[in-house]
Amino acid sequence: MVIYRSATDLAQAIRNRELSAVEVLEAHLAQIEAQNPRLNAVVTLDPEGARQRAREADAALAQGEVWGPLHGLPLTLKDGHAVAGLRTTAGWKPLADYIPEQDGSVAARLKAAGAIIMGKTNVPTLLGDYQSYNPVFGRTNNPWNPERTPGGSSGGAAAALAAGMTPLEVGSDLGGSIRVPSHFCGLFGLKPTEHRVSLGGHIPEPPGTARTARAMAVIGPMARTIDDLDLAFRILAGPDRGDLDVPPVPLREHARPDLKALRIAWAGSLPGGRVARAVGEAVAQTVERLAGHGARVEPALPTLDYEAAFQAFWMLMDTIFKATAPPAEGQRPFTAGDWFTALQERDRAAVAVERFFDDWDLLLCPVAATTAIPHCKPGTPIMVDDATVPYMDSFALSQFFNLTGHPSLAIPVGLDPDGLPIGLQLVARRWEDERLLPMAAAIAEVTGGFQRPPGY
Repeated sequence: MVIYRSATDLAQAIRNRELSAVEVLEAHLAQIEAQNPRLNAVVTLDPEGARQRAREADAALAQGEVWGPLHGLPLTLKDGHAVAGLRTTAGWKPLADYIPEQDGSVAARLKAAGAIIMGKTNVPTLLGDYQSYNPVFGRTNNPWNPERTPGGSSGGAAAALAAGMTPLEVGSDLGGSIRVPSHFCGLFGLKPTEHRVSLGGHIPEPPGTARTARAMAVIGPMARTIDDLDLAFRILAGPDRGDLDVPPVPLREHARPDLKALRIAWAGSLPGGRVARAVGEAVAQTVERLAGHGARVEPALPTLDYEAAFQAFWMLMDTIFKATAPPAEGQRPFTAGDWFTALQERDRAAVAVERFFDDWDLLLCPVAATTAIPHCKPGTPIMVDDATVPYMDSFALSQFFNLTGHPSLAIPVGLDPDGLPIGLQLVARRWEDERLLPMAAAIAEVTGGFQRPPGY
């Protein structure tokens, strides 16, 4: 079935002229037409523009011209990435009719690699929630259960991937927005090392306004296979004139390791955190399976002041989101001293995690406290078995690695008793994204890969 073949496989099949770009595009457009009405994952579509580009891709191949590793591959993009000529709203009413004149870094690199951007996927307003609802396009549903959210802010991207409407997506992540939707929808998702991928042309900062997300925010691929993450990461990574914070770190090659050579630390939660029994059992079962294949797997966490670290995380988040807004009545304005104090505490946490990886290759832990949550008003406490957990605290396991900047990869490991996907995250040393990916591939051989939602 074309729509569930990997992006890597489809791109090769197009290059080899085993499939035409037009055939691959039409298969995905048909799936969008069939499945999107009940999911509302794809919110802007350019079928005629995509068809024209697919015809051009096939004509180029007939002349022996290959545009790049994604030649002729159709895909969607999260509706926070600027795409020239394609409506880009970030789910915000003032941008409801905004059509960028230039591609952002993500769109430019994908197009340069030969990809065809056929549409955009849904997000929360200005990408600011763990569910994907906004007043422009409404709510996106999870293919595994429409009464559940696919997560946010890359929720439309995750739903579209899981439902076979796109072979590849690119999310963004300030506090779990790649990994949480991947976990909720049974996908692979990579939050790269901070500053590894350019943020140029990415909203939530409205076009023409000052960029506030200069810490913790990252862009990374989402897919149904590790190979697809690796392919997309190598296209996206590297310096860019639209984001001068990205250093010229070379892309390296790492072979897939033998599990017996890996030193894997694991944690069921962070200190003071709570996770659902099904999530905890998934951790325990994964640990047992990896140990059975010869990996050294032991409980361990970095030694640091987690309470102070999360205070720093929320100080930075508040500063990012409120930097241009007047303080609420009775609220003390943020100061430069607040910002630098939070950055100093962030440095302490990041250094502690770096030292931790002197002894370990990977840290394995949950992505979130529960599997996909029911649609609810943002901020509603989350039920974790028979207890309630504050809404934002439910996602602390992902938020922590935005604070420290470490690469973190969500990997599906099974289903909970309600038939909802469970993902775990694998965390590695900073700047070792290319080593994290083959380690994750070795682990995925044991834990299994993407499963189609029932009915898709």
